[in-house]
Amino acid sequence: MTAAASPDPFPAATPDTISELPGRAMAREMAEQPAVLRRILSEGAPAIQDVARRIAARAPRFVLLTARGTSDNAALYAKYLLEIRLGLPCGLTSMSTTTAYGARPDLTDVLVVTVSQSGGSPDLVASTRAAREAGAITLAVTNNPDSPLAGVSEHHIDIMAGPEEALPATKTYTASLLALYLFVEGLRGGDGAPAQVLPDRAEQLLARQGEVRTLAARYRFAERMVITSRGYGYPTAKEAALKLMETSYIPALAYSGADLLHGPLAMVDNVSPVIAVVTDGKGGEALQPVLDRLRGRGADLVVIGPGRQVEQASAGFVMPTGDVAEEVQPVLEIIPLQLLAYEVTIAMGQDPDAPRALAKVTETH
Repeated sequence: MTAAASPDPFPAATPDTISELPGRAMAREMAEQPAVLRRILSEGAPAIQDVARRIAARAPRFVLLTARGTSDNAALYAKYLLEIRLGLPCGLTSMSTTTAYGARPDLTDVLVVTVSQSGGSPDLVASTRAAREAGAITLAVTNNPDSPLAGVSEHHIDIMAGPEEALPATKTYTASLLALYLFVEGLRGGDGAPAQVLPDRAEQLLARQGEVRTLAARYRFAERMVITSRGYGYPTAKEAALKLMETSYIPALAYSGADLLHGPLAMVDNVSPVIAVVTDGKGGEALQPVLDRLRGRGADLVVIGPGRQVEQASAGFVMPTGDVAEEVQPVLEIIPLQLLAYEVTIAMGQDPDAPRALAKVTETH
């Protein structure tokens, strides 16, 4: 079945005006996501499975995940996958322990996975090199197989997202999620079949940009936002907060639902919006007491999730989760939130393609 092309968010644009339109690159790259997901499933999956088989044969006893920014949120998603699907203990590394303090822990039989869009950040490269020297099995997951990070890693997975021009990462994030999911499935001997529905569902979500534009009108003058979730949805909440902050400059605070109840709930009122990412599954069930408390406080609660949850909220966006396994829903959940960040920023008269003070490769050491 041939899928319909994603709608052009600038149908009135001409070749002479395209380069002048704010947010044009981000809009185009969001629209490319269904094609990127299809490319990974059709062209990238065999290579990912091969890497997974070679690493599984070495039976790593522990996994360390290394990343920054958007890639750090993708790494957090991998942590949930590895611990839930494989029962492998995982940790998120603190790179300064090796790059700044010179610590050299024994990483024999430890799998170190470094996730980076560009593969060029010096601290990621240095940390991965140090991990390999300390005996780790190293895997780089990047959008650039010729990057320095890929060069210092023993194994590499190409997320195949293609060049990304907008500074806010969109297609590289969903591509990283899918690549990491297929990698974890490969480690456990699975075929990744639940991911096959993702490209079509992503296309359907992008076609609903008008709904997101209506939601965005609620947030144009927001002074801050709170975004919450649990389980597989928590990385989505963190990534959504990052997207909103780096494009619209609105302070957006991401909390696990459990952490939100331990103090930060006190700042929730009926003015500052709360966005709840409700994954259809155990994560959503665990979030239910938090949703009840938020409604009890009269919060302006917006739900991204199943229709039954949206109906009980102030507003929301219904996710098509009926035939989507919980563990791959994050690939889809972020799409309306990417659109939200884009639409809020446009409504504020700013350009989401070029956030102030940001560069594509962050030179941390």
